[in-house]
Amino acid sequence: MQNRPPSLADRFLQFFCAPHLLEEVQGDLHEEFEYQVERVGVRRARWRYWRDVLGFFQPRYIKRKPSQYPQTYLFSPIMIRNYFKIALRSLQRNKVYTSINILGLSLGMTCGLLIFLLVKYHLSFDNFHAHSDRIYRIVTEQHRDNISYVAAVPSPLGKAFRNDYTFAEKVGRICTFDDMPITIKGKKGLNKFKESQGVAFTETEYFDIFNFPLSVGNFQNALREPNTGIITERIAQKYFGNTNPINQIFRVDNKLDIRVTGILKNLPSNSDQKTEIFISYPTLKSYNDWLGSDDAWGGIHSAMQCFVRLRPRVLPSEVEKVFPAYVKKFRPTSKNVHHYKLQLLNDVHFNAQYGGAMNKQTLWILSLIGLFLIITACVNFINLATAQALNRSKEVGVRKVLGSLRGQLFWQFIAQTGLIAAIAGGIALGLAVLALPYVNQWFATEISLNLLTDWRLVAFIPALILIVTFFAGSYPGLILAGFQPIVALKGKLSQQNIGGFNTRRALIIVQFSISQVLIIGMIVIARQIYYAQKADLGFNKDAIMLIPIASTPQQAKTVKAQLQHLAGVEKVSLCYSAPASNSYWQTAPRYDNHSEEEAFRTSVRAADNDYLPTFDLKLVAGRNLYPSDTVKEFLVNETFAKKLNLASPSDLLGKNLRVNGNMTGPIVGVVKDFHDHSFHEDINAVCIPSASDFYNNYAIKISTANVPTTMAAIEKIWTKMHPEQIYEYTFLDEHIASFYETEALMLKLIQLFSLIAVFIGCLGLYGLISFMATQKTKEIGIRKVLGSNIAQILWIFGKEFVRLIIVSFLIAAPIAWWFMNQWLQDFKFHITIQPWIFVVTIAITLLVATLTVIYEATKAALVNPVKSLKSE
Repeated sequence: MQNRPPSLADRFLQFFCAPHLLEEVQGDLHEEFEYQVERVGVRRARWRYWRDVLGFFQPRYIKRKPSQYPQTYLFSPIMIRNYFKIALRSLQRNKVYTSINILGLSLGMTCGLLIFLLVKYHLSFDNFHAHSDRIYRIVTEQHRDNISYVAAVPSPLGKAFRNDYTFAEKVGRICTFDDMPITIKGKKGLNKFKESQGVAFTETEYFDIFNFPLSVGNFQNALREPNTGIITERIAQKYFGNTNPINQIFRVDNKLDIRVTGILKNLPSNSDQKTEIFISYPTLKSYNDWLGSDDAWGGIHSAMQCFVRLRPRVLPSEVEKVFPAYVKKFRPTSKNVHHYKLQLLNDVHFNAQYGGAMNKQTLWILSLIGLFLIITACVNFINLATAQALNRSKEVGVRKVLGSLRGQLFWQFIAQTGLIAAIAGGIALGLAVLALPYVNQWFATEISLNLLTDWRLVAFIPALILIVTFFAGSYPGLILAGFQPIVALKGKLSQQNIGGFNTRRALIIVQFSISQVLIIGMIVIARQIYYAQKADLGFNKDAIMLIPIASTPQQAKTVKAQLQHLAGVEKVSLCYSAPASNSYWQTAPRYDNHSEEEAFRTSVRAADNDYLPTFDLKLVAGRNLYPSDTVKEFLVNETFAKKLNLASPSDLLGKNLRVNGNMTGPIVGVVKDFHDHSFHEDINAVCIPSASDFYNNYAIKISTANVPTTMAAIEKIWTKMHPEQIYEYTFLDEHIASFYETEALMLKLIQLFSLIAVFIGCLGLYGLISFMATQKTKEIGIRKVLGSNIAQILWIFGKEFVRLIIVSFLIAAPIAWWFMNQWLQDFKFHITIQPWIFVVTIAITLLVATLTVIYEATKAALVNPVKSLKSE
């Protein structure tokens, strides 16, 4: 550092010297300075350097107007061709580094491309409707002891709002029932179907609000009369083949005969409207009298939704001001206070409170992960490129001596980086095509990769390549272009001249910090899912089948009796739903003949007297229900007592309970608390009456001794009693696992992304070890001659990266802890983040890093020291 020319003299030279002469003049002056240092010493050489600089302060060397300089074209066709020719030769000469860079960048870009497609797909949901900025769904906030959010409204609200106010151009109600059986009379008997997306009883105005066009018929007539309906082209082909579907009849839920009056074009995949069978709204009255009534203000059914398209310049806040009038008029005494709100259409798909399919937080997390993986790949490229800079120093020196400018050398390296990025982009596109079917399967999407019609994708791929090119190539390009030609030709460049080890240390720390954040996240998510699946739920979920009841209560009792006689069946219960289920209804209880309802809601789980032994539910007070087909008595859980602030569960026994308006009877038993929903939610107050009209499922506890034979016998009995129905079943443990589908998907993704991030990091680590081995060839030879063993040689490489991984862990650990702690707050019941998770993370990282470096380091350690000392 002491032998450098005076920096102030250099700055003065740069101030006045013409730019096209500066590099040559400065290079000559620096060479002369080195000669004078050896001849007369540093101090006198510095004075002479000032004298020489002032000697160039002449008109021919001083800056002139830009127009007077000789023209140098950085981007002429010849130069561009030259850039890429040199880049191609350099890549061919360094095949290992090229392969590592291309592999790392292609993996990062593949993840970025797939995540872009996924995010773009979800952001496109229902944005194709005309005036979508004025389309709203009316939703309900229910205020009791807590606030709950429902995407439904009382069924009369839509009609009342349409008649009472002029805020909306159109108001449309739709009532959707999922998993509906459909039967059609064919030539060879009944054709049976089960529509998981169900059917929707729909007002004509619904199709005025949304752009779902008819291919046959018109909306004014198609849904006007009762027992008429419209179906999509796909459903028409499925049910009727090539026969004209108009005026054909299909039967819904063995109750309604529906005549086809119109054919809809197939619904787009990027719409939250999944139902493909629409029945005229007047038909709802005959299917469900309560929902079809214009007086049903007493409660809400999740099936009933109402959409509005507001008039231009009408503000949602204006509309929401009139909704409280309906609460005062139709629900004046209810303690379940309704607050009706407007939810904008583009919020429907993302709002988890109201059942949105994709949380925006998830999209943000995926986007950040994709960005981190691309950054990791670029950091890997920068690391390897700066490590290689010493090998290219003489090349750069020769080019500068022959007249190359700094800008030309910079763009030459950018061209080389662009070539690598373009090749990686092409590979990424191919990998994305191969991976897309798995992405669609995991996310239940219909994403396509079409370069001919998707202009956003066409713009994204070149943009990604350009961003990667400049982000990954700028720093190494500036380093290479900044070499002083004389120093480069003499081979006197130091690590500091090529960014230094500190720069590469920082880059490795960034890579492994990202990797360790992902690994910690993976372990925490896996532990939470395992905890949710293995924790004590308060009931037995093993080897229990759930089969829908598709008959009258009396027939269901007959089927139950036949099932109980099967050798492999241990217990059978008729019930509304399993103890933990998303299928339930809540209502306000009236306890001990109180004049008013209680300030909390109870979840009603209608079941017979075999419910407790089938699910192994425990009583903490009282007794089980007596056999009955009607509501005569109740069981409740411990939370019910806590909501009433009772000192003991036994205080409930004998007290009268009324729910749902007409169900009344004494409380005869208190069940130990069990998880009635997923671990995202707290345990609710639960009551269990015997009410055969509300039984929806057979819950069958089977022996694990001969499962296939038992299941075949069960199917035979059920099919015999329900020949017109499709036999279906689920196991309770699978049903409970479905509560955590989003978390399980996130775990799969983070496992994949963690693996890719660690792999990219290891590629860079391998390249750096190779570079270090080359740089330390003579040092290793000397150490071996002086008696160092292989372990000591390996430690030369190992100690460097152990330190870096520990530093990256110290950065990653608090970041990962904060993010995962925030994620766990979505669960009412969750694990705590234990210290061993961090220990395992750093152990995994060290193990992978050790396996990565050990081969190349061992190879360097085993080289004959005589050869090492001879090497140049």
